[in-house]
Amino acid sequence: MSSINAAIISPGVTGPATQGLKTQTQTHNATLKQTIEKLMASTEQAQLPTVSDDILADIPHCVARALEEDIGSGDITAQLIPQQQRASALVISRDQAVICGRPWVDEVFRQLDSATAKQTDEPLESTQIEWHINEGESVSPNQKLFTLHGNTRVLLTGERAALNFLQTLSATATTARQYADISLNSANSQIKILDTRKTIPGLRLAQKYAAAVGGCQNHRIGLYDAFLIKENHIAACGGIGQAIAKAREIAADKLVEVEVETLAELHQALAAKADVVMLDNFSPADIEALSSIDLGETKIEVSGDITEEKINAYSHGAVDFISSGSITKHIRAVDLSMRLVD
Repeated sequence: MSSINAAIISPGVTGPATQGLKTQTQTHNATLKQTIEKLMASTEQAQLPTVSDDILADIPHCVARALEEDIGSGDITAQLIPQQQRASALVISRDQAVICGRPWVDEVFRQLDSATAKQTDEPLESTQIEWHINEGESVSPNQKLFTLHGNTRVLLTGERAALNFLQTLSATATTARQYADISLNSANSQIKILDTRKTIPGLRLAQKYAAAVGGCQNHRIGLYDAFLIKENHIAACGGIGQAIAKAREIAADKLVEVEVETLAELHQALAAKADVVMLDNFSPADIEALSSIDLGETKIEVSGDITEEKINAYSHGAVDFISSGSITKHIRAVDLSMRLVD
């Protein structure tokens, strides 16, 4: 019944794409899935996101939207360059980071190659991407990430979209790795660090994937795959017990989680047999009090301004999960650089 640690799934992302950039996702998904699975097999972390058809369909949509907003009616600066000119380019990281986002980078140039081929009468060789690092690999400043070989216009037009995906998803994976490492080195290394829905609009599945590549695990993906009953829901339903009973009536197969702010509310949630209880901003002393409470089969999640100190303080045997929005929202884009090379 638990949706925590569930496979990445999509709420059905749809939207228009620029003429020439529309993708045939059904025919492309098989190759994309093989690519991601190969990348995942080579990562440093054992806990990795499940490859579902929904994330496979989401990648081309994300990329098409990014290219549409960037290119618009056409890259006028790229038109300075001869149409058939070819070049090579090298991308490096200027920061220490956990690299994530290779499938999105590959998709940027796949879509641009396809669109450019339709606009020219002469044959166009596809962009070749030579990756020097694995997905999920830690890199040092000035380390080479990948080399591009292809049409110069395509390389320069796709540069910003590709790097935007890579810098953002790498930032998410880097932050996730920091949290995961803190948990692994804490007194209770079995605690699972979860992300939240506090993601960049339009990049929900991408950031969920990056959090998992970094070593954390996914909380619910959206509003549809689990109940998370908070203060306002409780007030509107007339109480914790009433809210949980209604949730069971609506969808008995869905996980029911309740956020509580006091030990009294915790006891109410336990009496109503919530699957998970989220303790919001509980003190370390309150967490210690869990040792004297019969939790039954209910799992305990801790949340609220999570820091390294709090992860260590919350490393109590009764705590199963620690969730933090910082994994996806308090991130600093990884500094990347692309230069044409001989």
